[in-house]
Amino acid sequence: MKFLLIADIAKSLLLARWKQTLVAAIGVTFSITMFITLLSFMTGLNDLLDGLILNRTPHIRLYNEIKPAARQPIQLSPDYKGSYHFIESIKSGGSRQEIYDAAAIMRTLRKDERVLGIAPKITAQVFFNDGSIDITGVVNGIDVVSESALFHFNDYIVAGSGTDIGKVTNSIVLGKGLADKLLATPGDVVQVTTARGERFPLRVVGFFQSGIQDFDKTQSYASLGTVQKLLGKPGSYITDIQVKLKDIKAAPAIAKEYAQLFQADAEDIQTANSQFETGSSIRTLISYAVGITLLIVAGFGIYNILNMMIYEKMDSIAILKATGFSGRDVKRIFLLIAISIGFFGGLAGLLFGYILSSIIDQIPFNTAALPTIKTYPINYKPVFYLIGSSFSLITTYFAGWFPSRKASKIDPVIIIRGK
Repeated sequence: MKFLLIADIAKSLLLARWKQTLVAAIGVTFSITMFITLLSFMTGLNDLLDGLILNRTPHIRLYNEIKPAARQPIQLSPDYKGSYHFIESIKSGGSRQEIYDAAAIMRTLRKDERVLGIAPKITAQVFFNDGSIDITGVVNGIDVVSESALFHFNDYIVAGSGTDIGKVTNSIVLGKGLADKLLATPGDVVQVTTARGERFPLRVVGFFQSGIQDFDKTQSYASLGTVQKLLGKPGSYITDIQVKLKDIKAAPAIAKEYAQLFQADAEDIQTANSQFETGSSIRTLISYAVGITLLIVAGFGIYNILNMMIYEKMDSIAILKATGFSGRDVKRIFLLIAISIGFFGGLAGLLFGYILSSIIDQIPFNTAALPTIKTYPINYKPVFYLIGSSFSLITTYFAGWFPSRKASKIDPVIIIRGK
């Protein structure tokens, strides 16, 4: 019963200064709207960039890196034992780029319950011959089915068909930037020269565009068999095994385990893309900081309005106390005013935030660099709305705490005597 009376008094005080109340509520609404919209857009942008980079990157990459020999030839010669050696031309060790016993490793990986899937790969440095000009590039030998299932290969094909490299003999998919350099179109035949100087004709069956310009100017894709033939290697030749895990966070620990188990180099996705992930985290942090700052500013507005209300309603507060209302009751009245502004202003902010995000989501985003993206990216995670509503109530509660505490300590005798 008493709570209903307190609520009725709070309502009367709110309506008595409805203009100021409306301004405070609009401040909260604007803050929550911007908080929701900013976070939805920035996290959507992060997801887009993750799709461009991380979705094309294996969680763990197994490979053999060609390293310098631990002991150079001069160090093995007894004639120079005990001498200082100044080595100008470092010789590599006896390791090969090929992964040893790749078939057995892949069988073991497929049995690992932590592994979502694997995709073998061959990387070959080549020259693309355009008349008298040689363009440096890379031909990636892939299993197109595995590559599409795990790394969305077909999503980035902008002309022709990516699956044709597994069907058409001696075929290739060129990066869009590389194709522009070669003035190639689907159906053309391009000449490729290997590091050993052997020239090989390949038929273009499609174009690939990742959205990363430097990547698209050098990269191309062919089947595993085509690249093995190009390099003059047997059917067992593999240079990379790409592993996708069920839990990406476990990649660093599992990579160390695989490196010891298979005696190969293992690189996890966090190490390979540490700078990129740092950038994503900073963008998200800035978004949260801006949104919370807006809410704090709105909280100061509520604080000032409640202070003015207490100053103007000194007589009313004195009468309430004189008629039996305790300091705690007066405090509850003003806290209820603050929370009401936060609740209704926050509710409107959530609604307008969703509407504004939906409008941005429908704006066309057309760029040749990102052909798979049609509209601006928006993330509709419910957690953003939960955080926004929580912060609106928390901010307005603390904004009302100090004025309500001040009101609860007013002595009615002093106020009445002052009159």
